[in-house]
Amino acid sequence: MGGPRLSVSLVLHTLCVLLTLLEDGLQNTRASAPTACAPWCPPNSTCVSASACRCLTGFSSSSGEIFTSPAESCEDVDECSSGKHQCDNSTLCNNTLGSYTCLCRPGWVPKSGFRNNQRTTQCEEISFPTWTPPPGVKSQSLSLFFERVQELGRDFKSASAKDTIEGIIQVVDDLLETPGDLDKLPHSEQHCVAINLLTGQEHILRELSRALPNGPLTFSTSAGTELSLEVNQQGHRNVTLSVNQAKMLLTWDPEQESGDSGPSVVGLVSSPGIGKLLAKAPFFLDTEEQAVLHETRKDLMQEVSPILVSDVISAFVSNNNTQNLSSPVTFVFKHSVTPGPRQVFCVFWEHGQNGSGHWATKGCRTVDTRDSSTTCQCIHLSSLAVLMAHYNVQEEDPALVVITYVGLSLSLLCLLLAALTFLLCKAIQNTSTSLHLHLSVCLFLAHLLFLTAIDRTEHKVLCAIIAGALHYLYLASFTWMLLEGLNLFLTARNLTVVNYSSVNKLIKKFMLPVGYGVPAVIVAISAASRPHLYGTCARCWLCPQKRFTWSFLGPVCAIIFVNLAFFLMTLWILRSKLSSLNSDMSTLRNTRMLTFKAMAQLLLLGCTWCLGILQVGLAAHAMVYLFTIINSLQGVFIFLVYCLLSQQVQEQYRKWLKEIKKTKADSETYTLSSRAMSEASKSSNTKITHCFQRPSVTDSFE
Repeated sequence: MGGPRLSVSLVLHTLCVLLTLLEDGLQNTRASAPTACAPWCPPNSTCVSASACRCLTGFSSSSGEIFTSPAESCEDVDECSSGKHQCDNSTLCNNTLGSYTCLCRPGWVPKSGFRNNQRTTQCEEISFPTWTPPPGVKSQSLSLFFERVQELGRDFKSASAKDTIEGIIQVVDDLLETPGDLDKLPHSEQHCVAINLLTGQEHILRELSRALPNGPLTFSTSAGTELSLEVNQQGHRNVTLSVNQAKMLLTWDPEQESGDSGPSVVGLVSSPGIGKLLAKAPFFLDTEEQAVLHETRKDLMQEVSPILVSDVISAFVSNNNTQNLSSPVTFVFKHSVTPGPRQVFCVFWEHGQNGSGHWATKGCRTVDTRDSSTTCQCIHLSSLAVLMAHYNVQEEDPALVVITYVGLSLSLLCLLLAALTFLLCKAIQNTSTSLHLHLSVCLFLAHLLFLTAIDRTEHKVLCAIIAGALHYLYLASFTWMLLEGLNLFLTARNLTVVNYSSVNKLIKKFMLPVGYGVPAVIVAISAASRPHLYGTCARCWLCPQKRFTWSFLGPVCAIIFVNLAFFLMTLWILRSKLSSLNSDMSTLRNTRMLTFKAMAQLLLLGCTWCLGILQVGLAAHAMVYLFTIINSLQGVFIFLVYCLLSQQVQEQYRKWLKEIKKTKADSETYTLSSRAMSEASKSSNTKITHCFQRPSVTDSFE
């Protein structure tokens, strides 16, 4: 028995091995042989073999999943109507080509942790948002208001979202129209109430609008409050919303859409009555904008409370995190009052602690302002969005304008005469005269460019060139003032030093490179580092942004202090020298002349610019006039002291006058003699003519 059983099991094992080897061989043969594919497979399918095709997932044919007839096609399977979907009962099935998604029902929103428009979406019905009163504010009118809000919340249904939104706007408008005891609250508490109304209204509108159907919604009250709202399922386009007193233009970006892929909402609310509660609210300018403002508008009154010149608006989108948008939002405000001669700003309400806050300009800029409207651009949206405020400014003093133009015009004339005198008068030409000449030329060109081109801001490139030229010319003028101070000190020192000619030669050698080279280096470095800050403000001058004006003020302040030190040391040397001279030499006349020249030298060295530091306190107004008068007449003083009061120049002027008179007399003598000779020649010509005339018939009769 053991033998047959063993043989049978051996046969069975051998057969299994052979079958395995045969199957492996067949598989290898199939892998090595190319698989044929049916070329006639329809769209939304894939081939199985040379004669069969299979529909993709989500598609089917009339013959089933696999078909062999070229006449078959793969059609979309409607999982929603066939019941083959897995959507939650809180959602609606939305069939797509080859698949399906699950969307929240109208008036429902995704639960926390779920996203809309996915197969796993789970939703819950929209509930009325919580709106709590501002803490620490006791008001009967405010209590009645929140009772009405709670009543609207108790009766809220998703199907009646539109009516609830209109009801919220109406109750807010009723409170603003009849504030009751809110008017008696301190300003700080009124500000808290206003911000609570704006933020609470914005939050409710954002949430309830998700239950609205796609499309626009507008609503207005009898008191002037307006709502403009648009709902879009998924969008990426430009949106324009308008209310009576404002307009908003924005690009509907994904960052502004709902975070759960639901309907995206953008809204604009204008509330005229909210401005009363925000009276005397604090206002803070951005640091950089404040520097620009105080540089370009010296007449600004800083301690003036802002006044609203437009309605307060509130702008919102589905995403409540809109602090740094990729593209700015444009707002156009109509003025409720005419701003007049005042500075207008685009501002928003920046929240503080405990419901407080202030107006701010950071992130918002004024694009254009006119008598009736102002255009703003902001890179963020806040609970209050954007509004406008202004400072009162003083009118420009016409007397100062007249003094400036008259003084600079006289200086131009005197500087021209002084330059011609220093250039043509051989008797006075020396190192000091050369310094006076270069200073006069630089001041002349700077004053001329200032008077003719400082306000030429129409062309930015030309304005930048003008600003750079003014920067260079005024720096060159102050550099020559520094050389004047050095020369003055060395001249006084020469009175006590026997041989000082080597220093004078050194000044002559390096005078031109220092006088024109140092300002060129400073301007070149400034222009290379920040070229956009030349001529981009209200005038063709240096913009104060990033403290760029210190590229001029820094060297000027250094030169003034050095020159002041030179002047004081010069006075000390002269005082010591004069005290050692005979007392008969120190007459009253000489003392007056020295005093006058010393004061003129202060002006020549630029030390009178220190008066600009003294423009503070009660004496500020007087110092402004004194500073303008003295420095605008700098050219007049140069011509007066170094030309008219110089004996050598006076003698030269007398010689020139004598030569002019002599030339004029010679010219008149020459003219008379020419006339006499002309008449004599005419008479002689007449006689000669008579002599050579032929006798006529008439002559023979005579």
